[in-house]
Amino acid sequence: MKCKSLLALLVLCLLNAVLVHAGGVKGTVKGDDGELLSFATIYVKELGTGTTTNADARYEIQLPPGNYQIIFQYVGYESLLKEVKVKNDFIELDVELRTQVMLLRDIEILAGKEDPAYTIMRKAIAKSKFHTQQVDKYTARVYIKGTGQLTDYPFFMKGTLEKEGFDPDRVFITESVSDIEYIRPNIYNEKVISIYTQGDNNDTDPNAYVNGSFYEPEVAKSVSPLSPKAFSYYRFVYDGTYRDQGFEVSKIKVIPRSRGDNVFEGYINIVEGYWSIYSLDLKVTKLGVNFRIEQFYEPVEKSVWLPVTHKFHVKGKVLGFEFMGDYLATVSDYKVEINPDLDMEIEVIDENVEEELAEKLEQQVKEEETSEIQEMLTSGQEVTRKQLRKVMKEYEKMELKRQREPEVISNRTFKVDSMAYKQDSVFWAGIRPVPLTQAEKKGYATADSLANVERMEREGDTLKTGKRKGFHLQDIIVGNTYKLADKTHLQIHTPLLGTNYNTVEGFNIDYAISFTKTFDNKSWISLKPTARYAFAREQLSGKFDMQYGFGEFDTRSDILFSFGRYINQYNDDEPINRYVNSLMTLFLERNYMKIYEKDFLELTYKKKLNSRLAMRLNAQLAERSELYNNTDYRFFDIDGEGFTPNAPFSLSMPVTSFPEHRALTAGVNFEYKPFVKYRIYNGKKSAIEKSSPIFQLNYKKGISGAFDSDVDYDMLELGFKYDFDIGIRGQVDVMLKAGTFLNNDKMYFMDYKHFLGNRTPFVTTDPVGSFRMLDYYTFSTNEEYFAGSLHYQFRKFLITRMPLVRLSGVRESFFTNYLINDVTTSSGYTELGYGINYILRVFRLEAVTSFYDGKYQDFGVRIGIATNFEDIF
Repeated sequence: MKCKSLLALLVLCLLNAVLVHAGGVKGTVKGDDGELLSFATIYVKELGTGTTTNADARYEIQLPPGNYQIIFQYVGYESLLKEVKVKNDFIELDVELRTQVMLLRDIEILAGKEDPAYTIMRKAIAKSKFHTQQVDKYTARVYIKGTGQLTDYPFFMKGTLEKEGFDPDRVFITESVSDIEYIRPNIYNEKVISIYTQGDNNDTDPNAYVNGSFYEPEVAKSVSPLSPKAFSYYRFVYDGTYRDQGFEVSKIKVIPRSRGDNVFEGYINIVEGYWSIYSLDLKVTKLGVNFRIEQFYEPVEKSVWLPVTHKFHVKGKVLGFEFMGDYLATVSDYKVEINPDLDMEIEVIDENVEEELAEKLEQQVKEEETSEIQEMLTSGQEVTRKQLRKVMKEYEKMELKRQREPEVISNRTFKVDSMAYKQDSVFWAGIRPVPLTQAEKKGYATADSLANVERMEREGDTLKTGKRKGFHLQDIIVGNTYKLADKTHLQIHTPLLGTNYNTVEGFNIDYAISFTKTFDNKSWISLKPTARYAFAREQLSGKFDMQYGFGEFDTRSDILFSFGRYINQYNDDEPINRYVNSLMTLFLERNYMKIYEKDFLELTYKKKLNSRLAMRLNAQLAERSELYNNTDYRFFDIDGEGFTPNAPFSLSMPVTSFPEHRALTAGVNFEYKPFVKYRIYNGKKSAIEKSSPIFQLNYKKGISGAFDSDVDYDMLELGFKYDFDIGIRGQVDVMLKAGTFLNNDKMYFMDYKHFLGNRTPFVTTDPVGSFRMLDYYTFSTNEEYFAGSLHYQFRKFLITRMPLVRLSGVRESFFTNYLINDVTTSSGYTELGYGINYILRVFRLEAVTSFYDGKYQDFGVRIGIATNFEDIF
């Protein structure tokens, strides 16, 4: 042990000696106006290495002895090339950048003539696909630093934050260094070699930025200025051309035609001739959170421009918490393999301006003969934008045919080296390309102190006051999760969340324990017993659920088995939430939820037949019993009329009471997604939401005679659902369902087709496909039916015409729900509604009017969770 300690000490001394004698360049970068240039880009040409200054405009680059050309860049300033000779010591090199001077700026735009920015952007847009396919492969090293700070919070949280030892001046910081690999067209491999972060936060994903490219039509669901549809969303203004590093660069101002979320605003600089991005400085908002993005590109290979620095500034306010953060990424050690098919220089012709030349080129090549256009590209001839788009489109088609899985749009692996969290300050001093500021050093010191306290608490130190390990008596009430072994967990579900009230059971409590075990990446099992006690009935009931899953993603199977005695709503889709029902019953004397009891055995088998088609088989044998009200307790007596009976009201079945009986039912459901796309992350495949419409076929059979079953019916239903965006201007959600009963010889009311109605001020079901004011069972049927929903979310409609409202993230929507069957009249039942989405980024407020038989029926206001809530993230 003593030898090992001496050896470690010797290694540490050697490392320190190497660092002390390491050479390089360091200094400060400022503008000719005296301004310190924080996060200025610094690029070492010989090494393909990019870095930046820190927030104090300081930089420090370690370099082996040799001669180097170092380029200093900052938006709005001329680039500066410095040649330095590095030995074994650091060279102090302070740099002053001159304000950028435009060569061509004051251009008179004559009447009827367009701004020259449009010619430049048309060429850049035409070549954007070329740039995405230009590189076959590259590897690089990425350093990423994220800092954040909470700048304000609700006053009532002050005491809680102080109790937790929160310092509002504290800077949160995390750093990482990763090796990345890109393989065309969509493979990203990332390995984190070191992470320096606060406490035990191991969730750092330092290379998320590689998912986005401004050469793609969208960047993080925002329309890129280089999108083929960009002219519908932006106006462009030519702000001048300047010469930098021997290139002519045009500065283009990007102006949204309609300000709001998911459109950029700022500047993009385009390299003349190459029509690639030189740099950009753009702002965008997402639901009231502001992002500023700055990028610098360099020609890492001839005609191949790739980003070397990225800077993101984030500022926003969510539910009273105001925050800001900076995210910096520098890329170094680029090694690039150019796609041999596109290793060429192309001169793009804008046919809108250069009409004669474009016409001549079109005559040279027949439009339908793509091979001849390809020959023109190879020979380096001029091509029109139209010709370039055509050949790139054909090229992408051929590439897709070569891919094993053309429906996979991205394939990423993310691995963390086993030593990533164990590197010490000596290691980071040698590898960190951007010096820490004093505030960041203070943030790390605070974090390290807190981490030591947390470590001592975990190890049983007398300071321990926090997390509970192992079983405690309070877990019986508040719940807890225990790790029994690797990939094996036991969870006690808190009965506080399982407590409800209804007029049949009075107050009732669900108490559940679940056990989960993952055997490998392809199979797992879950066991969950649940006990339920109803105080008004003085009855104990319960159920046992078991689920087993196995198989690959595209052929996954799940088996679910359940049995017991439990309470069910007449509509299996549970239109009324049990918590909402408890509130409505106790406070407003409205017992909307209607329930019955069943002793049951149920078996369900789910199978993904392939990547697009899934099947679900279900069989249930149940002894079903009617239940009655057992209590009239409520907090307030509203109208003195008391509660309604626990029997649904329906026009199609005036008497819904039923005798105790046995029912054997079976069903099959098919779900087909013809155009679904996928992402792969660490080998795990996941479908991309909204990438395909969904078609459904559902058949259910009531089987008579077997096991004394007393039901006999056949139901067939077709369904269609599609959520899609119309650019950033609108979002459309459609759901259609049509069905019929082929046979209805013997049915009870729970076997009817029910619809997702609502009579409360709250909407807890899916906003698309559920009604806002429809009674829960009035229009239930055992004949044919059709139900449809259409939602359209506007980017700009009434109140969102005000930029401040739009920039806060608020969206407006219009929707209609429709139902017709044998119970309704020939005009059916219709709802028309107007909604305001993303209030405080979470809630939805709706005004709804209902019509029956073509006549006005009712008006109401509803509150719910924002439509497409997942899109916030």
